[in-house]
Formats: sequence, structure tokens, C-alpha cells
Amino acid sequence: MSSDEIEIKGFCPPRFAAVKDAFEKNFREGKEIGASCAVTIDGEFVIDIWAGYADADNSRLWEKDTIVNVWSTTKVMTALCAHLLVDRGLLDLNAPVAKYWTEFAQAGKEKLPVKFLLSHMSGMAGWDRQFSIEDLYKWDYMCRLLAEQAPWWEPGTCAGYHAISFGYLIGEIVRRITGSSLGTFFQKEIAGPLKADFHIGLPAAFDSRVAELITYPSPIHGDANYVDPEWVKQHFPINAKVFLNSPPITEEVTGSRQWRAAEIPSTNGHGNARSVARVASVLACGGKVGNSRLLSQKTIEKSLEEQFHGTDLALMLPISWGLGWGLNCPERWVSPNPRSFYWSGAGGSVVVMDLDARLSYAYVMNKMEPGVSIKSRSKKINEALYASL
Repeated sequence: MSSDEIEIKGFCPPRFAAVKDAFEKNFREGKEIGASCAVTIDGEFVIDIWAGYADADNSRLWEKDTIVNVWSTTKVMTALCAHLLVDRGLLDLNAPVAKYWTEFAQAGKEKLPVKFLLSHMSGMAGWDRQFSIEDLYKWDYMCRLLAEQAPWWEPGTCAGYHAISFGYLIGEIVRRITGSSLGTFFQKEIAGPLKADFHIGLPAAFDSRVAELITYPSPIHGDANYVDPEWVKQHFPINAKVFLNSPPITEEVTGSRQWRAAEIPSTNGHGNARSVARVASVLACGGKVGNSRLLSQKTIEKSLEEQFHGTDLALMLPISWGLGWGLNCPERWVSPNPRSFYWSGAGGSVVVMDLDARLSYAYVMNKMEPGVSIKSRSKKINEALYASL
């Protein structure tokens, strides 16, 4: 996209001009197709911008109400659902999962506490067997497999990112306690009260607003960045089981009605930067935004207690885990403020919550880039934001 074609829409006051410049630079350098960025302070939007196109052919503009699959940024919404139940006294993070999900007490998991699921320390980072896209749509089946299998390591001793299983594990606990699916609970208790345009299980009526995800080609044998799967299985078995047992989720899959309608609470939430930042503002503001008090600051503070700091067995990166989100740390810097936390989605989406600045920041896009955790595009915007405060 040439510089004369770039039109940044929305609002960004002069104070945050550097944020807008960083956002625009990504387009000028050809790193974006369509994207949105939003920031709240004290629960009020101070930045809400978007630009580009909602498809690879540049035939459909990215509009104010465009939404897109944000991948693992969805996990923040899922963790928030769990913490709402904690705050209401319905869920004890130190209690065994089996207290709420009886069938989970199999294969040595009788005493495995809920908090190990939220901190990715349960050993339930994935499924023992390979599964298909169609299997992901079978909630009871996927949960039954998790209930039956043994942990991949001694729970509580280390962490391994629960890339897809996180949504089923937390979602089933929410379902057992409330009688509602996680997507339904989220819509009723969080998205609805906040008027946030975020969906875990997208109604067909919203399909016309969904941006087309543009993935990157997987490396093949002979490419410089190709890694032999057999080598990965031998040297990094947890990573291999997490990522190689799951099927490739292609553009064709994410564009299907079946994928969008499904509730996969770790992976397939649909929203934009505005809706992600809106939900995140509740966490950044101590549980209350405007007239909506969703949970207490005490519960949020408890979720920021470090559970693990080291190399994650699945991500193979150093990380600090709280209860449901990554914590600000030297290896994964997201803020100059200590009480900051975050998570990101495959390809580049990210959300940051900062209790000290009472700030939430979200970036969402449709052109994916390889790698995990905070990506270069959002990092530059993030740095510009804090330099502007």
C-alpha cells in the first residue's frame, strides 16, 4: 500500500501523534492490510483508529465496525470469565478441578487445582492424540479426552502454554458452574454490560463485518526457516504435542460459518481493537468502568501474583505467568509499570492492561506474521504510546 493510499480513520489527539505515526508506518512499510488500534485511560477512549482493507484483494475497506478472528487474544476474555466466578465466590482457584468437573478426576488428576489451568502449569497443554478441525467443534468430545488423559508433566512444576486446550478447560469449568457455555456467559455477563462488540461464537448476521485473515505460507523443506517435525518431536516433545497434534487452521477454515459459529474460547474470538480495549479496560480500572462493576480489584490483584517465571515448555520462550495472562517482565516488556499484564494472538493481535496507569491498549489486524508473543508491529505502537504519556 503506497503512502498516498493510507487513510487513518477514527480519532487520535495530538498528544498521541507518535502512536498514529507508528500505526501508519506499518502500512507504509507494507506490513499491514487492515488493522485497528485503541487505547483507554480511566475507562475512556483516548485513541480509536483503523485503516486499510478487510480482504487480501483490497476491495473491501476496513470500517469502524470491522471485526476479525483475534486468535489467542481471546484467552483474556476466557480468563476474565473465570475471575468473575472467583469474585462471586463460585470458583475457588485452589480447589481441585474435579470439585466442579467430576470426570476430570482421572489419570492422577484428582487433586489438580484450578489455578494450574490458568497458569498453564497443569500439564494439560494439549491432547495426546491428533485431532481434526471438525473435532474442535465437538465440545463434549474434546473435554472428555482431556478428562481422561494424564498430565504431560507433574502439575505445578513447570509451565507449557495451553494453546487450544485452555479454552476447553476453563470453558468446561464455567459451564459446570453456571450451566452456560463460555461464549454465552461472556456475552451476558461481560460483553453485554460493556456494549463490547466481541464474540466467542459469532452469529451469522455479523459475517459481513468480518475481515479476511491473511496467513503466511508455512515453510517447506529446503526453506531457510524450515524445521523438521521429527527433530522437534525428539528435542522439544511438549512443543511438538501442542502444535503438531492440532490441525493447520487455514484461511478457508477461519472463513467458514462453522468455525465462526463454534465456541473455541482459546482461539476463535472475533472483535476489533475497540472491543478488546473496552473489555480490557475493566481489568485496567480495577474491575469497574462507568457504572459497570464486574469484579473487585482484589481479585484482579490476586491474578497478578506470579505463578511461573522461566522457559515455557510449549512456547520455548522465557515468560512470567500470572493467573490467566502473561505478566510484565524483562523478557516480555509491555509497560514501564509493574502491575501490567497482557496476552497476544497468533499473527500479531495483542492486548495490554496496566493497573498503574489505568490504561488498556489493543491492536488487531488481518495480515498475520510468523512467531509468537509480542510482534514487531504492535511493539512499536506500544512503545510510542508509553512515550506519549
